[in-house]
Amino acid sequence: MLTAEIKRRFLKFFEDQQHTVVPSASLVSEDPTVMFTIAGMVPFIPYMTGMVPAPYPRATSVQKCIRTNDIEEVGKTPRHGTFFQMGGNFSFGDYFKKEAIGFAYTFLTTPQDQGGLGFNPDDLWVTVYKDDDEAFNYWLELSDIPAERIQRLGADTNYWSAGKPGGPAGPDSEIFFDRGPAYGIDGGPATDDDRYVEIWNLVFMQYERGADNGDGTFELLGELPQKNIDTGIGLERIAFLLQGVDNMYETDQVRPVLDRAAELSGRVYGNGGEDDVRLRVVADHVRSALMLITDGVQPGNEGRGYILRRLLRRVIRNMRLLGVETATFPELFPVSMAAMKDAYPEVERDFDRISRIAYAEEQTFLRTLAQGNAIFAEAADAAKSGGLNALDGAVAFKLHDTFGFPIDLTMEMAAEAGLNVNRDKFDSLMREQVERAKADARARRGALADLSVYSAFRAMGETAFVGYTELEAQSRVIGIIANGESVTSASAGETVEIILNETSLYAESGGQDADHGSLRSAVGGFEGRVLDVQKPVQGLVAHTVEVVAGTIAVDDEVETVVDAVYRRQASEAHSATHLIHAALRDTLGPDAHQTGSYNKAGYMRLDFGWSEPLSAETRSELEEITNRAVRQDYEVITREMSLDDAKALGARALFGEKYGSVVRMVEIGGPWSRELCGGTHVANTSQIGLVNLIGESSVGATNRRVEAFVGRDAFSDFAAERALVRELTSGLRVPRDQVADRVASLVNELKQANKRIAELESAKLRDKLPELLDQAEQIGGMRVVATFLGTVAGADDVRSLALEARERLGSDAAVVAFIGEANGKPSIVVATNQAARDLGANAGAMVKVASKQLGGGGGGKPDVAQGGGQDATQHAAALTEVRDLLRSL
Repeated sequence: MLTAEIKRRFLKFFEDQQHTVVPSASLVSEDPTVMFTIAGMVPFIPYMTGMVPAPYPRATSVQKCIRTNDIEEVGKTPRHGTFFQMGGNFSFGDYFKKEAIGFAYTFLTTPQDQGGLGFNPDDLWVTVYKDDDEAFNYWLELSDIPAERIQRLGADTNYWSAGKPGGPAGPDSEIFFDRGPAYGIDGGPATDDDRYVEIWNLVFMQYERGADNGDGTFELLGELPQKNIDTGIGLERIAFLLQGVDNMYETDQVRPVLDRAAELSGRVYGNGGEDDVRLRVVADHVRSALMLITDGVQPGNEGRGYILRRLLRRVIRNMRLLGVETATFPELFPVSMAAMKDAYPEVERDFDRISRIAYAEEQTFLRTLAQGNAIFAEAADAAKSGGLNALDGAVAFKLHDTFGFPIDLTMEMAAEAGLNVNRDKFDSLMREQVERAKADARARRGALADLSVYSAFRAMGETAFVGYTELEAQSRVIGIIANGESVTSASAGETVEIILNETSLYAESGGQDADHGSLRSAVGGFEGRVLDVQKPVQGLVAHTVEVVAGTIAVDDEVETVVDAVYRRQASEAHSATHLIHAALRDTLGPDAHQTGSYNKAGYMRLDFGWSEPLSAETRSELEEITNRAVRQDYEVITREMSLDDAKALGARALFGEKYGSVVRMVEIGGPWSRELCGGTHVANTSQIGLVNLIGESSVGATNRRVEAFVGRDAFSDFAAERALVRELTSGLRVPRDQVADRVASLVNELKQANKRIAELESAKLRDKLPELLDQAEQIGGMRVVATFLGTVAGADDVRSLALEARERLGSDAAVVAFIGEANGKPSIVVATNQAARDLGANAGAMVKVASKQLGGGGGGKPDVAQGGGQDATQHAAALTEVRDLLRSL
């Protein structure tokens, strides 16, 4: 049975049991503390905790998931995958243990010709929480599984929680498939043997979890407002069992990539060695990357982008270990797309964009590999020249951190060079980096308010936004939050969050900054300045307000007042963002899709998928198309409609955004610009006034950013440029059309003058050389010239003078160490001749110890080496280090 068919049957079964079928959410998690959607229940947590009223009593979904905490185990076990699909059925206070157990058993054991999966009950085992007599008895009542195959286990395996305080928790019951004695020992799931594959987890959510106790357990804060059911079925695990293969990597959605990788490498899969693991890693990671890019993730150096980049580079590394050093993504990604398109048609529709991003990342890393190889070669040469048998762990860490080299790749290269790697130093630096990352994550989590404080207010209903048509609105205070806790009132001088039943103030979302404005009330003489407007939970708006005068209390009537000037300018900027997006597609083609945006009064920026800088001509064309749309005075039309109808009209959605069944479509110039957007906009494009493109830059290997001033700010920027041109024409005494030529001429004259000065400085240095050589001292049978040269034109002068000095000192053992100061920073060069090297002198070693004194670093070969630093005043101490090292030989 194909994986897509398992998905179809699962959803059909629960739809027949009156469950609402909910489409998969994005792999990009809405939770700011979590990068990815890691389980099928994640999108439903607000309903389970009661923070947001559930729109349906029971639901079912097949959710796309990504987990990277076990990435090193991928390929080694039959069940660890980075991307996987989790089917789930959920009840929000509707049914509980009995029904959940009955549904699971029925679907698993119903014959395939009747719509089920056809598992034999004799192959199934069940586990329950050790104290859960209720679940144990339901299994005996509702299934044919005997008591001896229902095992009671502890909290470490059969008690589930959402992983953080405020989330749901409760006992669970897991269903396992016994693969038979050929796969391991007898004894059931309690043995924790790979023979028993977990295929379904039924979680009985009854409690709200509290803080960790420090020993792996956590406190329970009490019963949830309603008992919920969350279940998870692993489609990949079900698939490899029903398809009669040994692991998830051999299923229909993964095996084609594995086979193509084997063909490219000439390796044979199935021998049970390291090659099998590498081929599985390639197959898993290609599919995972395909799905991440589909959901809008771009390779980067942090967060989600770093995870994607790591997956892609692990593919390249494993293909290298399989003997393939050329680009392979154009061979592997189309195969993965073909395997996944039946279940996820979007991977085929969007494959041009997906493949462009993946292929560009591979080419970038192949170039990075070349750069890293050069650094590795230099470090390896220095280690061997210094008589060492191991590569410095700091070098291995730099290769990992800066160039993306996995440590095992560095170790492989070191072994080829006859070296080990100082793993202790590498591991120490890695631990420091991990601790820094954890501390940063803890700080981010600590900065977030406990969202549970909003649940009572959200239960009263959604905050109505009336600001599309009204800038002032009457409202009622339904809640006040101070320092993360609900309070009944606030007075002048306090800054609090105020929850209203409706508001005219726009909350930051969709790339648009929050409105500026105020709250006021005749009751208590209240006046409040709005500092921020956010949506802490779905459907609820929180106003951060500085109480300027009077008092405010729950149930008070207040008036929300939008700063009309700021709103107008913000709307101009947001509408301009849509125009530039459409102009980009006109100029570059449909691949230039928006990946992110930010706009506020007078300013906008837009990130879009593209891998090359825009030429000056393209930027000019982009600006002209945008302002032409402004001049054409297009009507800006907003309409609410179903998501399917909007897509049918060609409306564009932003990757990673979550849309409901009813969406708001903003149309400008008919089909020229149709986008799903909840922001505020002008009524006609002429109201934008002017768009001034001020910058275009890279924000990643496959992402570019354009920035623009809009409206009054655009005019002000042009006026400032005009004033500057006037000042230049006056100062240079040339007409405006000759300013550029005159400035270019002056710049050329300045370059020539600087070049002549540098030549004179270099000649002056060379003239001092005889005097410097006369100052040579004897150290350990070597003539040593160690001198601070003072201010020099550049580091090249120090190097050329050191090499010339070495030549003049002849064939007798000689060492030259010169330090010069260029642009306020020191530069050191050490040169040795063959006779000095025969006595043990090593230029690289001397530069290394001297550069530390200068506050920097450096190195090189034994004959000549170069370094630098930040503190030129330490030149004497640096030269002393050189002399001391020579004396120690």
